[in-house]
Order: sequence, then C-alpha cells, then structure tokens
Amino acid sequence: MNIFVGSLPFKIEESELQEIFEEYGEVTSVKIIMDRATGRSKGFGFVEMTNEEEAKKAIEELNNAEIEGRTIVVNKAEEKKEGGRPAGGGFRGGNSGGGFRGGNSGGGFRGGNSGGGFRGGDRGGDRGGFNKGGGGFNRGGGSTGGGNRRSEY
Repeated sequence: MNIFVGSLPFKIEESELQEIFEEYGEVTSVKIIMDRATGRSKGFGFVEMTNEEEAKKAIEELNNAEIEGRTIVVNKAEEKKEGGRPAGGGFRGGNSGGGFRGGNSGGGFRGGNSGGGFRGGDRGGDRGGFNKGGGGFNRGGGSTGGGNRRSEY
C-alpha cells in the first residue's frame, strides 16, 4: 500500500522515516519529495508497505503523531490522476490566474475577469496596471474624460 505522509519536518531524512514505519512492518520504499529549485524537502513524502494490514495500522497510529515538533498527517495515498499536472499556470492559465491568458483571477497577459493584466476586466475606473494595483503596463488613465484614451505610453 502506498501511504502519503504530510507536514513532515523539513530536515527529516528518508532513512529516519523508514525506521518509523518499519516499527509497523516491512517497508519497500520511502520517498521524500524535494523542491527542484532549492533542493529542500517540500515537507511531504510517500512510504510503500507490502502488507496492507500493517500499512493500515501504521496509518491509524501515526496520523496526527508528533515528529520533531510537527504533527504529521498520514493516510492512504490517492492514485495519481491521468494527465499529469493540475490546471493553472501555463499558456492559458485555467481559472487560477498566471499564464499567458490568465483565467478568471487577474494576473497573466490578458488578466481574466478581475482587472489587472494587459486587457483584463471592464476597463473602468483608474486601476491601471499589469496584474492589478496602480501604475503598471498600460499607464493610460481610467474611464473619466473624453478624447484619446491612449494619451500616455
């Protein structure tokens, strides 16, 4: 059974985690997930145990246990969903901002429906800006006054 272990202390080693779980039965693998950019632990990992009953006992007894001052979360790991990474980010950004077109929460090049971005929102008011907030990418004023809206670049 594959077991998810979350809220791990950032300094815990895979060998230490393996020792903890081996008290409940045979452990076939331990993997602490590391951040590629920093090389530091992301604070969660996976433990694989061969015997399902031993794995269930480990989950039952270790969930909400304290390790090095942190209360860990232990439960059966969900199977990895098809399609890889979750939505968001990337070229179109889903509904979570970011990305080239930004979805519905600002950010991104086109900014979605909440202001911000190069073309975002309803263009009303003096909100300026790339990614919300004053100033920014399109420095033209708001919707007050007539004349050329592109008076300033």
